[in-house]
Amino acid sequence: MQTVTLPVFRFQNEKLSEMEDILAIEEPLQISVLYQSGGHTSETKVSITMRTPGEDAALATGFLYTEGILTERPQIEAIRQLSENEVQIVLSPQTKIDFTGFNRNFYTTSSCGVCGKTSVNSIHTLKSGYFSSTEFRVSKEIVTGLNEIVRKQQSVFESTGGLHASALFTPEGILSGLSEDVGRHNALDKMIGKKFLEEKLPLNQYLLFLSGRASFELIQKAAMAEIPVVCALGAPSSLAVELARSINMTLLGFVKPHSFNLYSGAERLI
Repeated sequence: MQTVTLPVFRFQNEKLSEMEDILAIEEPLQISVLYQSGGHTSETKVSITMRTPGEDAALATGFLYTEGILTERPQIEAIRQLSENEVQIVLSPQTKIDFTGFNRNFYTTSSCGVCGKTSVNSIHTLKSGYFSSTEFRVSKEIVTGLNEIVRKQQSVFESTGGLHASALFTPEGILSGLSEDVGRHNALDKMIGKKFLEEKLPLNQYLLFLSGRASFELIQKAAMAEIPVVCALGAPSSLAVELARSINMTLLGFVKPHSFNLYSGAERLI
């Protein structure tokens, strides 16, 4: 269940009336990892994130991938939903994970995917890489039509107005997948996590549409999945633009039916 109906009071035209409002649900999800170390089974509680329930397995695996902890599907032996709000990723015995560089205070809000980081250096989790290829190209007509396609698919957003979406498209504008969440970073982790579990990474033949603004953390996650083109309905942050330019990612903001701003990677735009 992604929504809840609550009684509220609405003030309109100088009158106060009682009504019912549909709200997007926000609940904590604890992500833990079970692994073999020194002949013993150990568990590390990686993070608590505030999210919209649903696709928890994808969210957990996408989060671990974009944080640089997991690199390939065979590293996961099992995924356990221990409770409504707890997911445990069981790693295969041969998988060796170094948690020393991954320090969090175990809490991430729905609005910030890097708030739990304990050092500036730990924010940068990018694999060494640079989008040098310009074989992936997309037309401006496709870009300006993305929002309309996404809005038609956002059923929960239409009823609540409270969810972010991350949508994956082919260069021809065909929707390959969409995830929603109260947290924009969670929506993207869910999307990437589903592709990770399907063993369809890297996503270098797709473009990403974000229903809100393009923050640094979202550009970083997209880069981890090797997505060459990111289109956002809202504005990018200065650090997001700086990161996109440094790796030659194509970044567009304020994408509307007849306009957009191009911040980097113009060579991929037809």
